[in-house]
Amino acid sequence: MPPRRPLALVHREREPEDDDPVIKPLEWGLIRRLFGYMGRFAAKRNALIALTLLRSAQLPALVWLASRIIAGPIANHEPRWVLWGVVSYLALAVVTDGMFHFRQRFALELGESVVGLLRSELFAHLQRMPMAFFNRVKFGRIISRVTSDVETIRTAVQDVFFVGIVQLGQMLFAAAVMLWVDWVLFLVVLCMAPVLALINHHFRGKLSRDSRAAQESFSRVTATLAESVGGIRVTQGFVRQDLNAGLFRNLLADHSRYNIALARTSAVLVPLLELNSQFFVSILLVLGGWQVLQGQVDVGVLIQFFLFAGQFFSPLQVLGNQYNQALVAMASAERVFRLLDAKPDWEDDPAAADLPDPRPRRGEVTSGKYQEDEYESPPPAAARPPPASSSCHLPLDTSHFSTSAPFGAEVEFRHVSFGYDPAHLVLRDVSFVAKPGRMIALVGHTGSGKSSIINLVAKFYLPTGGEVLVDGREIRTITSASLHHQLGMVQQQNFLFSGTVLDNIRLGRPGATDAEVRDAVERLGCADMFDAMPGGLLATVGERGGGLSSGQRQLACFARAMLADPRIIILDEATSAIDAVTEARLQSALAVLLRGRTSFVVAHRLSTIREADLVLVLDAGRVVERGAHADLLYQNGEYARLHRRFMRGGGNA
Repeated sequence: MPPRRPLALVHREREPEDDDPVIKPLEWGLIRRLFGYMGRFAAKRNALIALTLLRSAQLPALVWLASRIIAGPIANHEPRWVLWGVVSYLALAVVTDGMFHFRQRFALELGESVVGLLRSELFAHLQRMPMAFFNRVKFGRIISRVTSDVETIRTAVQDVFFVGIVQLGQMLFAAAVMLWVDWVLFLVVLCMAPVLALINHHFRGKLSRDSRAAQESFSRVTATLAESVGGIRVTQGFVRQDLNAGLFRNLLADHSRYNIALARTSAVLVPLLELNSQFFVSILLVLGGWQVLQGQVDVGVLIQFFLFAGQFFSPLQVLGNQYNQALVAMASAERVFRLLDAKPDWEDDPAAADLPDPRPRRGEVTSGKYQEDEYESPPPAAARPPPASSSCHLPLDTSHFSTSAPFGAEVEFRHVSFGYDPAHLVLRDVSFVAKPGRMIALVGHTGSGKSSIINLVAKFYLPTGGEVLVDGREIRTITSASLHHQLGMVQQQNFLFSGTVLDNIRLGRPGATDAEVRDAVERLGCADMFDAMPGGLLATVGERGGGLSSGQRQLACFARAMLADPRIIILDEATSAIDAVTEARLQSALAVLLRGRTSFVVAHRLSTIREADLVLVLDAGRVVERGAHADLLYQNGEYARLHRRFMRGGGNA
């Protein structure tokens, strides 16, 4: 039996290359679309085109003026006219370089404007994509589209087009002057040009492939570095430092190999081009020198021809490089526009309407979007719960569910089936009704379908079959924004953004005042925990909640949900990251949070499940048992077996 390969970093060692092409032929449709983005900055684009055309004539004009000074006043020994010629040359040079400053600046500004617009559209488009898209598309590929591919487009916008115009204009002007000066020598130049172009084309294609391969290998290096730093606790915990370091060295060696191949190709191309240029200059010297010796042309004319020959040949290498950059940019543009044109798996029906909201607000739901004036002032803070006793689990007081007037929504599943891949269902014929203000607990083994149910309640996905109804309306007829504004979610691994604790809690209600945020925290009975942190609610939160303990992060998410005041709340193993003492303090806070709201609870701790109005026991995507905690224990079925395992495990199912 072959030895097993180590898990960590192996998948980074040699990832298969992206299926997308590295280069793509010039395509008018893509070019026209890029020009459409430049059209939004028409004034700057038009000024840049005008400056580019002028520069394409100014550079040969400088050479022409220098050659006329040599062939005329200098050859004829006329010092006065030499002085005037030099002054004219300097004046033209100052004007040329002054206009070059504005051409460069406008090109950079136009490139930055187009890149900013593209990235803004990509980000907005990604925000509208459903969860299925992010489960299907690799995160690294999305980042690559928004970063490296858009950067390649920047190069095409600010360099390829405008530099190409300058170089082509310079070649045409130089060709016209050489043809006028000596058509015989010009024919020799024309014979040289295709040879240089073919050499340049051959090597530039190889350079493009090597450059792209080096970029891809560097992406693997950076991705692995980020993964290794993020998983350093696992690495040190399993003593994998030396093994991971060796695998990382392999990645670096792979990257070095591509860079060395790139350097070797360049080291062959540049001397070869220079050698051919010197060879062609030798031919011109022989033919031109023979003409001068025969008295057919003046030496000043020969000098003029040689100066313009340099103007004709020098753009070839630049144009070859720009052409290859254009091919790479075409491939990047195709990938970016493919992402922009990607249609979501589903979108809100145009006829969908907002879900009526009975909560008292100063703002309103209009066209699926809230006016951020937000809520009425919250009621006075509830009294802080007493300190936790020695009991690990305080009972959750839910007596208010049946006596208070609930404002929670009614949620109903009617024969719902669902599969992330429609060919493989993870839910089969699930039916239940969650009455307003009731708690529904979802219990079952991993993969039984608990997360799929809450994803359907949140309208992150649509059912494959059957119906999900909210307040009697099929979920497809409700705008997603209005539903999400009435929904709160606390997950096992909640995401906190960089900023402060206050900012993260306020995400639940962006228009809330500091006092309202403070009140929400106090109603949870955890204000002292935040006050104990340096800075209190203004404590800095690092990337992904860095700087906070797992319990503090979870408390911040509870406070966020409290501030949002949702009608439907989802707790997805929300207390699993909190120690028993902290959980005991949160039981009274949960009573406040759940009061009058329809709640769906995925939990492994008995303290939450046993107080649910309805427990759904799932197995392989089906509801195999349902009822209250005590009734299910009496039935002595699957739930009772899970409960016994729960008790033997010391409180976790």
